[in-house]
Amino acid sequence: MTRPLPQSVRIYRVGGSVRDELLGLPVNDSDFVVVGATPQMMLAAEYLPVGKDFPVFLHPETHDEYALARTERKHGRGYRGFRFFATPNVTLEDDLRRRDLTINAMARAADGQLIDPYGGEADLHEGILRHVSEAFAEDPLRVLRVARFAARFGFRIADDTLVLMRNIANSGELETLAPERVWQEVSRGLSEAHPSRMLDALRACGALARLLPEIEALYAIPVGHGDDAGTFTERALDWAALRTMTLPARYAVLAQELDRAGDDRFDARAGIERAEAMSSRLRVPSDCDDAARLAVRWHHAIADAPSLASAALLDLLLATDALRRPERLATLASAAAAHVAARTSGESNERRRTALLQEALAVVRRVDAAAIARDAVERMGKTPGAARGDAIASALRAARLAALREWKAGR
Repeated sequence: MTRPLPQSVRIYRVGGSVRDELLGLPVNDSDFVVVGATPQMMLAAEYLPVGKDFPVFLHPETHDEYALARTERKHGRGYRGFRFFATPNVTLEDDLRRRDLTINAMARAADGQLIDPYGGEADLHEGILRHVSEAFAEDPLRVLRVARFAARFGFRIADDTLVLMRNIANSGELETLAPERVWQEVSRGLSEAHPSRMLDALRACGALARLLPEIEALYAIPVGHGDDAGTFTERALDWAALRTMTLPARYAVLAQELDRAGDDRFDARAGIERAEAMSSRLRVPSDCDDAARLAVRWHHAIADAPSLASAALLDLLLATDALRRPERLATLASAAAAHVAARTSGESNERRRTALLQEALAVVRRVDAAAIARDAVERMGKTPGAARGDAIASALRAARLAALREWKAGR
C-alpha cells in the first residue's frame, strides 16, 4: 500500500474463519471488519471498492474482503429491506450484534485475542445454534441459513431461536425471498454432511411446508413398519452425503419419493408433476431439474435393473438419453442406490447395479446405427421419408434388443 490506514483504525478477522478455526477446521477464506475508518481512508490506502449496498473493499494485495463496521435498520419486507449505517463510531460489538448466530459473531484481533461478546465459543463447544439478538427475526433468509448450519455441523437449534424461526415462517416473510436465494441455501444444505438436519430444522419451524410443500407432504405418507416417506428420504439423503454424491444426485434423492401415493402405491405422472413444480419454483439448474424428473420416473426400474427384461432395460437407457449423456445414468444409479440403502439398512448393491447398467449401455452403443440405417434405406427404396424413418427406428431397436438379449444370455 502506498499509504497505511491511520493508527486509530482497528482491523479484526471475523465470522466463519474464526468459527472454523475454533472447530479445528480448515480456514479457506477470511473476512475482516474495519473499525474507525471511512470510505475515503480505505480508498487512500488503495483498497478496492466492491460494495454496492454498504462499503466493502478488497485488500490491494491479498484481495480479502474488508467491510467497514456497520449497523442496520429494517425499513421494509424481506431480506432486502435494510438500511446500513457505516460510520467511524460504529464499534466492533455493534457490528457483531447484527450477525445471525453467536458462532458467527466472534472476532480475532491483530494480536490474536478472541473477542466473543455474545457467547459464541461456548455455543460451539455445546453444539448449539443460537441467535445473537432479536434483530435475527428481521431477515427471513436466516431461517434457511440456520437450517444449513444444522446440516453442516449437526448442531441443535436453541429453543428461543426456533421460536423466532417459527415467527418468521408464520409472518409470510419467507415468501419475499427470491427463488435463487432459496435454492442457494437449499443446495448448500443438501451438499452438507447431514442434509436430513436441514429438513428437520425447516420442518420444526414450519418453513418446509412454505418453501418445499412437496417434501413436507411426504411425511404424511406411510411406507410401512411405522415409517413415512419423509423420514425415508432423510435417511437416503444422509447416505448420499456419506458417499459424497454430486448435487444433482442429492437433489434427485430429495425428489425421488414424490411418486408416492401411499404405502406401496406409486403414481409416476403425479410425481413428475410435483418434481417439475418444485424445480420450477426454485429455479434449479438444468442438471438438477433433469435428474429429479428422471429419478421420479425411473428409480424403480434402476433399483431393479438386474432383473429387468431386455426391452425394459433398453427403454430405460433411451429415456434417460444415456447414449449421449452417460453421466446422467451414473447420477440416477447413485440416487436409486441411496433409496435402496434407506430401505435395506444400508445395503444398496450400488456397484453391482451401476456396473450392470454401464455394461448394458456399452452393449447398446456398440450397435452400428449408421450401418443399420443404410441397410434400411436400401431395402425401402423409394418409400416416403416418414415410413423410411419408422423403418430405420424399428430396425435399430430390433438390433439393440438382440444385442442386449445376447449379452444377458451370456452373463
